[in-house]
Amino acid sequence: MTQPISYFHLAYHVDDLDQARAFYGGLLGCEEGRSTDTWVDFNFFGHQISLHLGPVFATANTGKVGDHMVPMPHLGVILQADVWHALAEKLTAADVEFTIAPTTRFKGEPGEQHTMFFHDPAGNPIEIKGFADMAGVFAT
Repeated sequence: MTQPISYFHLAYHVDDLDQARAFYGGLLGCEEGRSTDTWVDFNFFGHQISLHLGPVFATANTGKVGDHMVPMPHLGVILQADVWHALAEKLTAADVEFTIAPTTRFKGEPGEQHTMFFHDPAGNPIEIKGFADMAGVFAT
């Protein structure tokens, strides 16, 4: 199914807006948008996230994907492979603690992808995927 370009918006809690700004804006390089004293928006790789002060949702490594148990729920984005590799290098150089270190899964199969999992300073899990061919995102 072909759809027009669309964007997602996701709002969730963080416990410190200054730490969120340093992480999402400084480390991940996401452009900051509107904000108040209780929330801040970011351009998260072309999509809008709104980080609001409040209790962070509970997560657990309950999602089995390939050989990995991944944190659920989690925020994720899919990038072109070259952008993914550059970000993986940047995060590794910054000594980010990975839940799942940058790796390739489903190698040689439909849906082959690069992936990495880490948490923001509030503990929210994030997955970044990379595809050499975006047509593989929905491959079966």
